[in-house]
Amino acid sequence: MAEEPDYEALDPNAGFAVNMLAGALAGISEHAVMYPVDSIKTRMQVFSSSPSAVYSGIGNAFKRISATEGMRALWKGVGSVALGAGPAHAIHFGTLEAVKDLAGGNEAGNQYLATSLAGASATIAADAFMNPFDVIKQRMQLHKSEFRSVFQCARMIYRNEGFSAFYISYPTTLAISIPFNAVQFSVYEHIKRFLNPTGEYSPGTHIAAGAIAGAVAGAVTTPLDVAKTMLQTRGSATDPEIRNVRGISDAMRIIWKREGLKGFGRGLTPRVLTIMPSTALCWLSYEFFKAAIRSD
Repeated sequence: MAEEPDYEALDPNAGFAVNMLAGALAGISEHAVMYPVDSIKTRMQVFSSSPSAVYSGIGNAFKRISATEGMRALWKGVGSVALGAGPAHAIHFGTLEAVKDLAGGNEAGNQYLATSLAGASATIAADAFMNPFDVIKQRMQLHKSEFRSVFQCARMIYRNEGFSAFYISYPTTLAISIPFNAVQFSVYEHIKRFLNPTGEYSPGTHIAAGAIAGAVAGAVTTPLDVAKTMLQTRGSATDPEIRNVRGISDAMRIIWKREGLKGFGRGLTPRVLTIMPSTALCWLSYEFFKAAIRSD
């Protein structure tokens, strides 16, 4: 029987195509598993004047949505993620590994600057591709959303609000994603090395390091995520002030005026709960597919 490859001994520079394919498979796996919780997070972050669209917690939201709209409502918009997540994660991980290598992140020791730069660069590229898909996803996740398909939603947003509607939240997305991924990637690398200093094959290490890194990054960036949700769903709002919100500073001003600090914590629990297993699965899948593809 052929000897199994030494997983951690694989050359970290697996090649751009391998990294992109591994990232695509990891991204689809990540988003599909936790999509219903992400739907609840979106609804909890939306400022609505309708009592039926206000949720006090994850349990309350899950119970009310399943009772009044059915379980299928929690999966509305998942097609947008399926279309965008694979290519976006392929771009993310391909850029991540390329920049990490160029910046010296694969050298011995803790390369803090190189790993942070790699995470930030990967985010700029991936979010440019994914932002329109995220706008479509959140519009379909809303309470009583009138959209029945990804393509119908995209057409109506473009017709009613123009192309800029798909990118009005892009600066905010970057304001979230650059620190999120820089923190996540750095924390992941350092925890992985701490938990597994020998570099032996250890899927548990990838799961634990990914979950902790995602939780830390997700909690820190939740206030900006609330502002992003307001920007991405403004076209479906009935509140004139929210419908006319123009950017991140405008959104944060409205949040502060209406709810103060409490408003910036909207959706914190489902966001962290979504991110922890998602990032754990994402890193586990990425490391697995990367090794599997290279061993073929």
